Amino acid sequence: MLEVSQLTRCYGQFKAVDDVSFSIDKGEIIGLLGHNGAGKTTIMKMLSGFLEPDHGSINVDGLDLIADPKSVQRLLGYLPENLPVYPELTVIDYLDYAADLKGISLNEKAAEVQRAITATDLTSKLTSAVATLSRGFKQRVGVAQAILGQPKFLILDEPTNGLDPEQTEHMRQLIRELAQQATVILSTHIMQEVDALCSRVLILRTGQLAIDARLDDLQRTNHLLVDSSMSAENLKSLTKLEGIGNIDYLGFESSTNIHRYRVTLDSSAGNGIGAKLARSIVEQGYELMRLQPEQSDLETLFREVNQQSDQATEVSHAA
Repeated sequence: MLEVSQLTRCYGQFKAVDDVSFSIDKGEIIGLLGHNGAGKTTIMKMLSGFLEPDHGSINVDGLDLIADPKSVQRLLGYLPENLPVYPELTVIDYLDYAADLKGISLNEKAAEVQRAITATDLTSKLTSAVATLSRGFKQRVGVAQAILGQPKFLILDEPTNGLDPEQTEHMRQLIRELAQQATVILSTHIMQEVDALCSRVLILRTGQLAIDARLDDLQRTNHLLVDSSMSAENLKSLTKLEGIGNIDYLGFESSTNIHRYRVTLDSSAGNGIGAKLARSIVEQGYELMRLQPEQSDLETLFREVNQQSDQATEVSHAA
C-alpha cells in the first residue's frame, strides 16, 4: 500500500507539486495523468526516492521513504520514460547488473533474472547489445529491470511506448499480473491504456491533484440514450415521469424505423428510473430497442479538466 500526504516540491520560486495527497491499495492500477508540466514526473521522482519533497510524507507498506529510502527502494520497481541503459552491455549482462543494484542475493539472482526475461519475452535477445535493439525491445528491457525482485510498488512511465499491437497486449497482461501482488502507478499519454488497465485515475493540473476518482464513476453521466419507435411528437409523455429532465431528439433512422434521443435525468431520479422509462414506452405501444447510460470518454474528461484550468488562469489575469 502507498500513502502520500501533502506532497510539495518547488524549483526555486516555481511550485511543481502543490500539496498532493492520495493512497493506493495493493492490486490497484492507477492512471497518473496530466499535461506536460502538470507535475507527473516530479511526483514519480519523489515516489522513487530520486527527489526529496520540500514538504509531505510518502509511506510504502508502512515504511517512510524519506526516513528509510533504502528499505523502500528495495520494494520499488521503476520504469522511467527514458530508461538510462548501458548501450554496450548485452541484455543479459544489463539485467544481471540491475539485479546486483537491487541487492538481489546471489542464490536468487539467476532465477529472478530468468523470471523477468520470460515475463517480457526477451529470450531471443539475451546476447544482443542494448544499442542494437529496436525501441520496442529496449522498452521490454526497461520493464524487465523494473520487475526484478518482484517489487511491491511499481511505477511505469509510458510502458507501451514503441510497442506494436501484439507487444502492447502482452504488456497489458503482464501489468495486470503484476498488480495482483503490487501497487501499480501507470503514467501515460495514451488514454486507451488507461481505459484498458486502470480502475482509478489521478489527474494533475498545474501541480495540484484536480481529480482522484474511479474510472467508472468519472465516465458516468446523468444521461440515458434511448432508441425507440416512439416519434418526437410523443416524447412529451415521458417528461411527466419523476426524475426526467430534458429530452433531446437525436434523429430518425428510416431503414429501421428507429428514433434516437437523449434523456437527461434530474436530481430526483432514483435507481429505478430506467425501468420506469422503459415501462412507459412499452405501455404506450412503442418498441424499445436500446436504453443505456451515456458515458463520457476519458479524453473528453481530461480536456475539460484542463480547460477549467485555462479559464481560471484567464479570470485570475483579468482580475
